[in-house]
Amino acid sequence: MKLSHLKQITSYLQNFSKISAIYRVTDTIVKVAFDKNDEIYFNMQRSSSSMFKCNSFARSKIYNAPFDVVLAKRFNRANILGMELLNDDKIIRVKTSIASAYKEEITYVQFEFTGKYTNVIILDEENAVLEALRHVDLFSSFREVRVGQKLLDVPVAPFVAKEYPLENVEKFLFENHEKEQNHKLESLKKQKVSFLTKKLKKLQKLYEKLDDEASLAQIAEESQHLGNLVLSNMHKIKPYQRLLELDDYDGSVIKAEIEKAYSSVAQISTAFFTKSKKAKQRAKNLHIEKESLESKIHHLQLFIHTVQEVEDAAKISLLFPKKEQSKKVKVNDSIETFLIEGYKVSLGKNEKGNVEVLKNARARDIWIHLKDQPSCHVIIGTDKQNLPMHIIESAARLCVDFTTTSKDRYLVDYTPRREVTIQSGANVLYNKYKTIEIDTR
Repeated sequence: MKLSHLKQITSYLQNFSKISAIYRVTDTIVKVAFDKNDEIYFNMQRSSSSMFKCNSFARSKIYNAPFDVVLAKRFNRANILGMELLNDDKIIRVKTSIASAYKEEITYVQFEFTGKYTNVIILDEENAVLEALRHVDLFSSFREVRVGQKLLDVPVAPFVAKEYPLENVEKFLFENHEKEQNHKLESLKKQKVSFLTKKLKKLQKLYEKLDDEASLAQIAEESQHLGNLVLSNMHKIKPYQRLLELDDYDGSVIKAEIEKAYSSVAQISTAFFTKSKKAKQRAKNLHIEKESLESKIHHLQLFIHTVQEVEDAAKISLLFPKKEQSKKVKVNDSIETFLIEGYKVSLGKNEKGNVEVLKNARARDIWIHLKDQPSCHVIIGTDKQNLPMHIIESAARLCVDFTTTSKDRYLVDYTPRREVTIQSGANVLYNKYKTIEIDTR
């Protein structure tokens, strides 16, 4: 943070008289509630520290490290006796006291926005360290931060900082949060798009390497012919021979090389017939593999577009839920799974996936599909009769996002799975449904 901004924020903080509560909400973010209602967050991440305000910030977990214990003991419901920028540097120093029946206990907390050495340090009246967010030894810095040791001052900066006036400090703090969230969102999007793009390129390479049906048919025919010629030229072939000269039926000579040596002519002919059979089988099933790869490629293209259009970091978490690592659970690559506030949402990537989600759904699960047009099938797993509407809306949006990239207003039908009758494959009939509108414009 800029020193000029810290000066103005410190002046703003001097209006408060009490710290109502103070605790960590993430590993590096400390929340301070001043005078009950004013909550300010100190982001003490190295090299990118900042301060911000926001309407709400979810606490990732309850911290009980020695630092957190001392922080709560010394500063919850503490009176603010003074607040300053220490030596006009990037260190906000707060002097506090907790009045007890026996004595007034003076404690200082320093929020040090000093780049590499960014820290939160708790000090007693003698300037000795009681605890710190980060302990620093003498091997890392001349300024040791260790419990019981007296804290040295930071050397005065050899320059005069520029002034950057703020029209409204509170507005600046809210904007800081918005900027950080946008930066975090863009970083997450870039990371996830890169991950999906790598998967997409692998599939595209596999697709490009697919044999075509004509070449496979030719291999099958040639191998079948060579197998028959081997049987017709048995008297000329020796065991373990790898280069063959075979008399064709029209009197010409055909040269053929075998991939490995065989001990008998029968094994050589069998190898050619097996190769022919495999080529025929592959040619027969080539369209299945081709369609499967095409559907996976299309799904990933939709997935990448969906991530690129995300406007909230929370949806990134929704699109990329943490996978439960279990060797016993077999992953179905035709189905994409998401978590919306604890509700499992399954989405068919292709026709096979659509069939699977329909097949695996329970009677009370909610089925979702675009109205009167082809789309992926979506199932919300639930045992509840009354599912929150925002969960259905989020799942319906996934249904749209993984069906089309066009921005428009779409009608989406939903109903319990028991109301859906499978006709053939993923074609269904359903009744007693409700419809909602999803606007992607």
